[in-house]
Amino acid sequence: MATRGEFSSRIGFILAASGSAVGLGNIWGFPTQVASNGGAAFVIMYLILAFLLAYPVLMAELLIGRATKSNVVDALGQVSRGLSGRVVGAWGIMTVSLILAFYSIVGGWMLSHTVEALVNLAGFEHLAQWLISFSLERNLLFCAVFMALTVGIVSGGVVDGIERWSVRLMPTLFVIMIMLFAYVMTQQGAMDGLKVYLLPDFSQALNPDLLISAMGQAFFSMSLGVGTMLIYGSYVSHSENLPRLGAAVSLVDIGVAVLAGLLIIPAMYVALHNGVQIFGENGQLLSEDTLIFTVLPSLFTTMGAVGGVVAFAFFLLMSIAALTSSISMLEVPVSYVVEKRNLNRHKAVWLIAAIIFALSCLIIVNFDTLFGLVIALTTRYSQPLLGLMLCIFAGWIWHRNEILKELKSGDKLAEQGIFWRIWPWYVKFVCPLIIALMFYRSL
Repeated sequence: MATRGEFSSRIGFILAASGSAVGLGNIWGFPTQVASNGGAAFVIMYLILAFLLAYPVLMAELLIGRATKSNVVDALGQVSRGLSGRVVGAWGIMTVSLILAFYSIVGGWMLSHTVEALVNLAGFEHLAQWLISFSLERNLLFCAVFMALTVGIVSGGVVDGIERWSVRLMPTLFVIMIMLFAYVMTQQGAMDGLKVYLLPDFSQALNPDLLISAMGQAFFSMSLGVGTMLIYGSYVSHSENLPRLGAAVSLVDIGVAVLAGLLIIPAMYVALHNGVQIFGENGQLLSEDTLIFTVLPSLFTTMGAVGGVVAFAFFLLMSIAALTSSISMLEVPVSYVVEKRNLNRHKAVWLIAAIIFALSCLIIVNFDTLFGLVIALTTRYSQPLLGLMLCIFAGWIWHRNEILKELKSGDKLAEQGIFWRIWPWYVKFVCPLIIALMFYRSL
């Protein structure tokens, strides 16, 4: 049996887990959700829902992971004492592998835009144009490069790979964001964007669509339901106070989302001031891929010489956010193969990465048919249902005495704490109800 890794420090775990949670969803999803859902009203509801919904489900994953010290299939099998847990674990592995298959394509786009900014600064315009044009060759090449970077980190193991790089990449991400925010705020038009972002339109705060969007964003931005947090939880020492660690991860994740909004919404209004179109036909702010690959690059072009440097910093930021998430996704199937098939970690990482890259190639070759379909199947349908199953295991099937024993291993007074008074019934009744409602509304 291969020995299991364990995070060597509290900060290592917090940065690795929040790195997993902080992905492209935080940086391209959150700001545009804010812009199209009543500005600061959405931010307030998101902050509330992140702690009312995402934090309890995150704790379910971390507790199951640490109690079982196993891969996702065995962990859920132990908790459910039967086949149902193993089936859900296998379903989680398939879902996270499919998410990584499309995510590495998008990560490749971020890398190609990062390289394009450098190539443009060097004056190679023809190559720069190829790097940002949508082509089969470019997509395959940069998807492969992104996957290779992910493999390089994960094959190092928990301490020498995941923790070591998370401790470097996450602070870099924060520094780049703060520097970009400081620069954007010196530009004309930025204050208009800041007002849109920070002044709430309370008439929209309880709009059902806004609440569903905020719930979805809170849930998905913490990468819940697919086993990434369960696996990271299984690498945490029994002496750690898990509720505090989970709260720290939630705060870092929320902090990055809010900071991304502070950067991107003002940047859009700077673009508007510089003559770039930022509203669609329906009057809504342009969002997601259009925002990242059309609006912001147009803004960088209007900034003159400094625009190239800003473009490089921005796409480097996006590449780091993609990479910190992809390493946690790859770890889910890898940990299963290493533990169940007794395979050497290096071989396991390359084998799983090759399978997922083959899936990516399939999506790239049939892009129009498969790309949107795979995203919808995994994030809109599979992920909420997996989150629902986790709540059912943690709230209804796993024995309360075992959960309390697990909590007490890191905090002797856990039984008297507020977490134990609220969480068990909350994850049993409230979370499944909210997730089921969110899922029904999204259909």
